[in-house]
Amino acid sequence: MKTSLARRVVAEYLGTALLVATVIGSGIMADRLANGNAALALLANTIATGAALVALILTFGQISGAHFNPVVTLMDAMEKGLSWAETPYYMAGQILGGITGTLVAHLMFALPVISLSRHVRNGTSQAFSEFVATFGLLSVIWGCSRLRSNAVAFAVGAYITAAYWFTASTSFANPAVTIARCLSDTFAGIRPVDVPSFVVAQFLGGFAATALFRWLVPNLQVRAREVLLAHDTEQNR
Repeated sequence: MKTSLARRVVAEYLGTALLVATVIGSGIMADRLANGNAALALLANTIATGAALVALILTFGQISGAHFNPVVTLMDAMEKGLSWAETPYYMAGQILGGITGTLVAHLMFALPVISLSRHVRNGTSQAFSEFVATFGLLSVIWGCSRLRSNAVAFAVGAYITAAYWFTASTSFANPAVTIARCLSDTFAGIRPVDVPSFVVAQFLGGFAATALFRWLVPNLQVRAREVLLAHDTEQNR
């Protein structure tokens, strides 16, 4: 029996909210404790984000598929893992969840509820970094889902942890997270004006990875239904 759409959307909302609260909250804590050491602050932010991703994917994966990311949702719909009618609800839940996560992080650290970021992240290299980061993320998801589906959560957490360090943009790789972070003038923020180039690059990276894995993994559409939508299984009654 399929889990109801409402339950799945709530799972996407909660998962994305907790993810963004982790990203921003750990960034604030790291910045306060690192005494100006940017490398140490980024390391702390990275570890918290990677660990939270693993935990959240394991928690919500069997309910909604644990996308927490409009790119993942759109690619899943393209591969027939999610219906097109349900896709907008997933994406809306993720975006609203991300914004909620920002508000929660600010409230926890006694900051203004919303403060538009002034953190500059512009230029071709930054946008290209987001293309690479999202291409890698979707590659990890599609690649692991073929033969090692139980490892997806750990692989995604590990990849994002690494991508924080090998990309110039620190690997947002997620439009919902990008939008949410523009509302936070903290360590993890991004200027609103820089958001569109990041989001476009993220979707392009997702498309490129999905197109490649259609060729690398001929049964990709079958695996999309079996793995990313585990919430369709009997155990989710």
